[in-house]
Amino acid sequence: MTTVLVTGGAGYIGIGTCARLQESGRRVRVLDALLHGQHGLADELAASGVEVLVGDVRDPAARAAALTGVDEVVHLAAIVGDPACARDPEHSHAVNVEGTTAMVQDAAAAGVQSFVFASTCSNYGRMTDPTVPITEDGELSPVSLYAEQKVGIEKMLLGGTHGMTATCLRFATIYGVAPRMRFDLTVNEFTRDLWAGRHLEVFGEQFWRPYVHVRDAGRAVRAVLEQPAEVVGGQVFNVGRTDENYRKLDLVEAVSKAVPEASVSYVTRTEDPRDYKVSFEKIAQVLGFTITSTVPEGIAEVIDGLEGQRFGDPFAAAHRN
Repeated sequence: MTTVLVTGGAGYIGIGTCARLQESGRRVRVLDALLHGQHGLADELAASGVEVLVGDVRDPAARAAALTGVDEVVHLAAIVGDPACARDPEHSHAVNVEGTTAMVQDAAAAGVQSFVFASTCSNYGRMTDPTVPITEDGELSPVSLYAEQKVGIEKMLLGGTHGMTATCLRFATIYGVAPRMRFDLTVNEFTRDLWAGRHLEVFGEQFWRPYVHVRDAGRAVRAVLEQPAEVVGGQVFNVGRTDENYRKLDLVEAVSKAVPEASVSYVTRTEDPRDYKVSFEKIAQVLGFTITSTVPEGIAEVIDGLEGQRFGDPFAAAHRN
């Protein structure tokens, strides 16, 4: 039986990814620092048959224990997102750059065959012409520390000197309901605020971003690991679907259809200049990957969860990175 290590496996993307990998017949191990207090979720993972190790990717002993007997690594562990990285640049560098580099080196030394790295479409930054969807070969123009860190690790991994089959997945902005729920992501946040009757101030409403459901993120990881090395080795795949690029204005309109009394205003701010429309033709053609949820369906799913009080206090700090 193939053994796969999922770092950050008790996180927003990680829990669903573990489930998809278990469904494929793999033995799944998780290394997670439980930074956001997911101890109950870690217990649920363990009850489902996942081996859970609580530890930090920066810790050599934790890495050694986690990598013992492992065939594949899915590296999700990170300080995720532009605001979190900007808040503590030194910490984010230690985790996202130093910790990840050490994990790659240790995985190679341990004989790991495949390494899947969670990257981001934020790497495209501010496109010159955002009306034309950019492919994986397009220019990278990161405008945040988080994206700069991801670009640097991509270059290191794709250099090919480590001996593993390395694949980088540039995820679109994630949304949707997951066991470790997040409400600091655009679709989820807009939906929560307008559902709760709060006034929403939106900036950059004309800027483009792609979106993908958290469930489909995990499916993409499995799709990569089920392909031979000659297909996915040294490759980058954007994860999403081309017609799931939206402006914030479009998102507000989609939420407003479900929450007709929504109160919204648009303001001018300059601290987030990202503007990119992304092509996802490669992952569809090479891996045969298709998404299972669209943004309007995800909005309905979040509203259903809010109505059913599935998240406790949706404004609690536990739901933010």
